Amino acid sequence: MKERKPNRLHDFDYSSDNLYYVTSCVQNRVCCFGEIVRFPSNGHGISQKMILNEYGEIARKQWYWLSEQYTYVILHEFVVMPNHIHGIIEINSLRIKYASVEIKSLSELIGAYKTTVSKQIHLLECRDRSRPVPTTNHGSPFAWQRSFHEHIIRNEKEFKKISDYIVANPLNWEKDKFF
Repeated sequence: MKERKPNRLHDFDYSSDNLYYVTSCVQNRVCCFGEIVRFPSNGHGISQKMILNEYGEIARKQWYWLSEQYTYVILHEFVVMPNHIHGIIEINSLRIKYASVEIKSLSELIGAYKTTVSKQIHLLECRDRSRPVPTTNHGSPFAWQRSFHEHIIRNEKEFKKISDYIVANPLNWEKDKFF
């Protein structure tokens, strides 16, 4: 069996106060969150916008649920794309009011996000059997790709560059490596 490359820094505390850029993909990059739609842009050519379907709305809603569920989480730029999400999540321990609160690591937070999105999509499918189930290329039900990509944002310049990338992602869909 192929050995997986570790995808986190070995001696870094991922529950520490930091800004993190996160990308998570749907398994086999199946486009199930909606579609990119082209439209005229105020007489200045063509623009593109992500139009979320029900699954995309669940992915969007659950992202914001993270900051409701965990007071130490601050959410910055975020986008749901047809087959992946990008977001900036901040862990800020100064927002904790009670000393007994244990801060979850970035992996635990993204795990909670991916689990709740999956559960809600599967519940939606169970309620309405006539709705087509988003499937992977192998015909299995909706699933996230294992793990996720993260990057620790170390300065304001990086934050601005990544924020701009996230906001512009729908405009650059055809150039995206997940297209």
